[in-house]
Amino acid sequence: QVQLVESGGGLVQAGGSLRLSCAASGRTFSSYAMGWFRQAPGKEREFVAAISWSSAITYYTANVKGRFTISRDNAKNTVYLQMNSLKPDDTALYYCAARQTAIPPQTPRYDYWGQGTQVTVSS
Repeated sequence: QVQLVESGGGLVQAGGSLRLSCAASGRTFSSYAMGWFRQAPGKEREFVAAISWSSAITYYTANVKGRFTISRDNAKNTVYLQMNSLKPDDTALYYCAARQTAIPPQTPRYDYWGQGTQVTVSS
């Protein structure tokens, strides 16, 4: 079992930055691929970014490439999402997710999910 707790969300003006964190319980965190997803009101949950256990593989959805960076610290059981140049369209509830697999999925095929942290970007 893996429990995930997100933090770092908040209200920010367009053009600003936030860093989300996802703290994971469990001793095998380093064997899990991790992903970030987001869901805006009235929309489906969408993939944002993912990272393999070794950080060798990262994926991003097209509209965050160059603005968001996913990283992880296996010693701290934590995955991060650095978000720069935020836009109002980035407003959503952000979730992290975990799956014990070598290649991080870019779809919601994850086994464990956090409760989410709200990101609101004002124009």
